[in-house]
Amino acid sequence: MDSKLLLLMVYVIMSLIGLFIMGEDKKRAKKHQYRISERTLWLVALFGGAIGTTAGMQIYRHKTKHLAFQIGFPFLAGVELILLIKVWW
Repeated sequence: MDSKLLLLMVYVIMSLIGLFIMGEDKKRAKKHQYRISERTLWLVALFGGAIGTTAGMQIYRHKTKHLAFQIGFPFLAGVELILLIKVWW
Protein backbone atom coordinates (compact mmCIF):
# COMPACT_ATOMS: atom_id res chain seq x y z
CA MET A 1 0.00 0.00 0.00
CA ASP A 2 1.22 3.46 -0.88
CA SER A 3 2.39 5.47 2.16
CA LYS A 4 0.42 8.54 1.02
CA LEU A 5 -2.78 6.53 0.89
CA LEU A 6 -2.03 5.03 4.29
CA LEU A 7 -1.52 8.50 5.78
CA LEU A 8 -4.80 9.67 4.27
CA MET A 9 -6.58 6.64 5.72
CA VAL A 10 -5.12 7.37 9.17
CA TYR A 11 -6.35 10.98 9.02
CA VAL A 12 -9.82 9.90 7.90
CA ILE A 13 -10.12 7.18 10.57
CA MET A 14 -8.80 9.45 13.34
CA SER A 15 -11.14 12.24 12.24
CA LEU A 16 -14.11 9.87 12.36
CA ILE A 17 -13.02 8.78 15.84
CA GLY A 18 -12.68 12.44 16.86
CA LEU A 19 -16.16 13.22 15.56
CA PHE A 20 -17.59 10.19 17.35
CA ILE A 21 -15.99 10.89 20.73
CA MET A 22 -17.10 14.53 20.71
CA GLY A 23 -20.68 13.37 20.13
CA GLU A 24 -20.38 10.64 22.74
CA ASP A 25 -18.93 13.03 25.33
CA LYS A 26 -21.75 15.50 24.69
CA LYS A 27 -24.32 12.73 25.11
CA ARG A 28 -22.70 11.64 28.38
CA ALA A 29 -22.56 15.23 29.62
CA LYS A 30 -26.30 15.63 29.07
CA LYS A 31 -26.98 12.41 31.01
CA HIS A 32 -24.51 13.31 33.80
CA GLN A 33 -22.55 10.12 33.09
CA TYR A 34 -18.85 9.33 33.21
CA ARG A 35 -17.14 11.63 30.69
CA ILE A 36 -14.38 11.18 28.15
CA SER A 37 -11.34 12.97 29.53
CA GLU A 38 -10.14 16.19 27.94
CA ARG A 39 -6.73 14.53 27.66
CA THR A 40 -8.24 11.83 25.45
CA LEU A 41 -9.96 14.44 23.29
CA TRP A 42 -6.65 16.29 22.85
CA LEU A 43 -4.70 13.11 22.09
CA VAL A 44 -7.14 12.08 19.39
CA ALA A 45 -6.92 15.58 17.90
CA LEU A 46 -3.13 15.57 18.10
CA PHE A 47 -2.76 12.20 16.40
CA GLY A 48 -4.71 13.07 13.28
CA GLY A 49 -8.26 13.59 14.48
CA ALA A 50 -8.33 17.37 14.76
CA ILE A 51 -10.58 17.82 11.75
CA GLY A 52 -13.11 15.45 13.28
CA THR A 53 -12.91 16.92 16.76
CA THR A 54 -13.31 20.42 15.34
CA ALA A 55 -16.31 19.31 13.28
CA GLY A 56 -17.76 17.52 16.32
CA MET A 57 -17.30 20.60 18.44
CA GLN A 58 -19.43 22.58 15.97
CA ILE A 59 -21.99 19.89 15.14
CA TYR A 60 -22.68 18.91 18.74
CA ARG A 61 -22.06 22.39 20.21
CA HIS A 62 -19.64 20.77 22.64
CA LYS A 63 -16.67 22.43 24.35
CA THR A 64 -17.41 25.62 22.44
CA LYS A 65 -17.10 27.82 25.54
CA HIS A 66 -13.60 26.56 26.33
CA LEU A 67 -11.07 28.91 24.74
CA ALA A 68 -8.39 26.20 24.54
CA PHE A 69 -10.71 24.04 22.45
CA GLN A 70 -12.04 26.99 20.39
CA ILE A 71 -8.52 27.86 19.31
CA GLY A 72 -6.62 24.59 19.70
CA PHE A 73 -8.76 22.18 17.70
CA PRO A 74 -9.10 24.43 14.62
CA PHE A 75 -5.39 25.28 14.80
CA LEU A 76 -4.44 21.59 14.92
CA ALA A 77 -6.90 20.85 12.11
CA GLY A 78 -5.22 23.50 9.95
CA VAL A 79 -1.76 22.13 10.71
CA GLU A 80 -2.87 18.58 9.95
CA LEU A 81 -4.53 19.66 6.71
CA ILE A 82 -1.41 21.56 5.61
CA LEU A 83 0.81 18.57 6.43
CA LEU A 84 -1.50 16.22 4.55
CA ILE A 85 -1.53 18.48 1.48
CA LYS A 86 2.24 18.92 1.65
CA VAL A 87 2.84 15.16 1.83
CA TRP A 88 0.25 14.34 -0.82
CA TRP A 89 1.69 16.76 -3.38
